[in-house]
Amino acid sequence: MSHPVVNIGCVANLFSRQMHFEKKGDTELGHTHPFDHLTLLAAGSVKVTVEGKETVFKAPHMIYIHKDKIHELVALEDN
Repeated sequence: MSHPVVNIGCVANLFSRQMHFEKKGDTELGHTHPFDHLTLLAAGSVKVTVEGKETVFKAPHMIYIHKDKIHELVALEDN
């Protein structure tokens, strides 16, 4: 298992974190944030697990994740 390539930017106090999942199975390990956030799925598909509940998303899709919820993302296809 490998992890996505991550780039971080900031504009007008809004942080942006770009993740590129290069291979099927690449995983952003379970973690939490002290704030709600949106994840833009621009291409491909991912499985998102939030507090043990799995959902599959196909691009294009906006994924809303509530604060303090353990969540993990797994690529379901290359690139």
